[in-house]
Amino acid sequence: MEPRRLLTLMLLLALTAAETVNNSASGGLLWSSGTTETDESLNDHQELDGGFPSLDGMLQWAIGHSDPAKLELKAHDVQKLSADELHQRQMELKELVEKLEMPSDAKLMKIAIDDLNNSSLTLEDHHRALEELLILVEAIDNANDLHKMGDLSVVIRELTNSDSGIRTACAWVIGKASQNNPLVQAQVLELGALPTLITMVKSSFVEESIKALYAVSSVIRNNQNGIGLFYSEGGDLMIQGVLSNASADVRLHRRSVSLVGDLAEHQLEYSSRPEPPFFSSCALVTPVLDLTISDDLDLQEKVLVAVKNLLKLKSAESLVVDGFCGLKGALERTRHQLQQEEDRKEYAADVEGLCKEVNLIYLEKLNKVSQVPT
Repeated sequence: MEPRRLLTLMLLLALTAAETVNNSASGGLLWSSGTTETDESLNDHQELDGGFPSLDGMLQWAIGHSDPAKLELKAHDVQKLSADELHQRQMELKELVEKLEMPSDAKLMKIAIDDLNNSSLTLEDHHRALEELLILVEAIDNANDLHKMGDLSVVIRELTNSDSGIRTACAWVIGKASQNNPLVQAQVLELGALPTLITMVKSSFVEESIKALYAVSSVIRNNQNGIGLFYSEGGDLMIQGVLSNASADVRLHRRSVSLVGDLAEHQLEYSSRPEPPFFSSCALVTPVLDLTISDDLDLQEKVLVAVKNLLKLKSAESLVVDGFCGLKGALERTRHQLQQEEDRKEYAADVEGLCKEVNLIYLEKLNKVSQVPT
């Protein structure tokens, strides 16, 4: 197809996408920040992020969501246009495109928050508003602006919403905005959200628990004030409860073990600070090691990383003397599981290497303790 006709077809597709979004329930998001969801989405998939960063982004969505047969027919119709008709159609499309509103991300966040505050809108509209916020706060500047605009307090307020889905989405937005962002972490802590998030981890709704734990991890990661509040609010007991629950969702176990590993790593980086009793108790270590019974390779790897960090702590010496809460048996279970692995042999080999590293650290620690005069 010649370039002019191809351009016309592209514009028609793009406008199809624009019409789709402009007809949304509350006239909300037309354009987005253009970021993509990398870790997970509200429904474990993401067909449409609620907006487009540009005409090109709108075009890509339109092509991906068009009926191939109708697309072919539209292309055939464009080819039939005369030169004058083609020029006229291009001018009409150009005028329509120029009229499309391209609001700033700040305005989009304001629209989403206004929708969230609007009690006359449906629950579905509130969910949509939070989905849009989730996309927007991936950009660090947008996350930083969330509190300035008064929007962060609204999201935190909705953590106590009667609908589990709303609570889940709010926790996710907070976690996403706080991730590797000390400014937002401080704002979330100042607004008092951490105790609520810790309580939400204990929810009977699995997705709510998972997103709340994600938010807790994001808010306190490498944040000394957050970690201190985490312990004072019983976060250590919450983690032990999740780890001890053999029937908990494997995703909760993965996040819990990762958090233990992060907390131990942070303690290693600031070794001059007193170590919390949390680390030197079999009440923590035993449930972590018990997870090696799982056949989930990702979980096994996270367990070994956490145990490696725990072993490096000064407080581990008192546990090493008595076998570090059953470490030998846990490593044997892990090796047995790895030998049964058929589908991910390379990954299993990497985990096996980590298993050997953990054992070596344990033996070195044991030897060091054994040489200390009594």
